Amino acid sequence: MIAYVTVGADDIARAKRFYSALLPALGYALEEGPEGLSYTLPAAPGASGPAPDFYVKPTFDGRPASAGNGTMVAFMVRSQKQVRDLHAAALIAGGSDEGQPGFRAAYRPHFYVAYLRDPQGNKIALFSSDPNEPGREG
Repeated sequence: MIAYVTVGADDIARAKRFYSALLPALGYALEEGPEGLSYTLPAAPGASGPAPDFYVKPTFDGRPASAGNGTMVAFMVRSQKQVRDLHAAALIAGGSDEGQPGFRAAYRPHFYVAYLRDPQGNKIALFSSDPNEPGREG
């Protein structure tokens, strides 16, 4: 089980604006401290371990933060509408578009996804794969 994910940020205030437009809608609570931002999920009843936390922090070594090539963090959301809504909110909050909400031919028929870059350049995916919603044709 993934316990946490950390992304680096040189400008914590910009990162907070971006991630606070997304993560509270997914149930994350923000704890802010001198070491950066900690977004945590409440413990699920009967879960065998903690829900994965998401941290946004300055780099440990003090060098500029950078996004990894091929690195991406994906958040599962409730619906296709939430994918669209959160993608739009993230763009308003300082993110950049890396792929509009929609279906991709290479993915499962009900995999509805949008891609973003946070202000530091980290790639973020928002997806829904609810089989009760419309799927990709063909």
